[in-house]
Amino acid sequence: MRRDSIFYKLFQQSPTLLFELLTNPPSNADAYRFDSVAIKEPKFEIDGVFLPPENEGAGSVYFCEVQFQKDEQLYERIFAESSLYFYRNRARFNDWQVVIIYPSRNTEQTDIYPHRGLLSSEQVHRVYLDELGDIRSLPLWVALMVLTTVEESQVPEEARYLLARTREDVPLSASQVIIEMVTTIMVYKFEQLSRVEVESMLGITLKETRVYREIKEEGREEGREEGREEGREEGREEGREVMANAIYRQLTKRFGELSEQIRSSVSVLPLSDLEDLSEALLDFTSLADLQAWLDK
Repeated sequence: MRRDSIFYKLFQQSPTLLFELLTNPPSNADAYRFDSVAIKEPKFEIDGVFLPPENEGAGSVYFCEVQFQKDEQLYERIFAESSLYFYRNRARFNDWQVVIIYPSRNTEQTDIYPHRGLLSSEQVHRVYLDELGDIRSLPLWVALMVLTTVEESQVPEEARYLLARTREDVPLSASQVIIEMVTTIMVYKFEQLSRVEVESMLGITLKETRVYREIKEEGREEGREEGREEGREEGREEGREVMANAIYRQLTKRFGELSEQIRSSVSVLPLSDLEDLSEALLDFTSLADLQAWLDK
């Protein structure tokens, strides 16, 4: 389960979520922007960066790391990258802070002695999700983070609770985002299940969510829009190619690298069949199911 990507999606939807985890958040937390930054010489990228508003003068930059596997040189890397970025952008910021999110203390780096000064300071914040409290007593956005750590046997019940709570307590304009995130977490946690099984588990219809619509949004809608702009026949062909590429990505994500034979079989399908395949593949549990569908 790729928890880091889920957390970064959460931060993109609600940058203030990070500051709900801190004891002393900045007074302008709602003005921060979540982004990734690159540093040259040597070149590397930092994915989780919270940047203060540029129109309010120099502010604090926050670096966030989501760590669900033990890394015995995590602090060496985080502090080196953060310090270097701060050094290169000193005129933009007056301080830097680091937030590391762990599922539990067991995941933390073992040898922390060389970093004792920073780790005991107000500059570094370690968050252990299993110590935040019962998922049902937490703010919804924080509860979503904790949901990624819940045992599989308990996840369906807690996910249904969060969905029900969302429908009751959250305005419609914001509730869809939370429902999408719950669905995404479930799909990542239970990759082996079919669409019908996930639907039954959550008590919702995945056709109504972004997870289900991803292929159609990337393929059919883009293709049809291109068709309207560039001519019906040309647009239909481009739409077919876009849909096929989207299907390749989904199949590769679920089953690994595709053979040239499968790619060739999919590439010659007309747009209408590709649309049918984009729906059918959500129920596939192996490449054998795909081959059987193609054979038909």
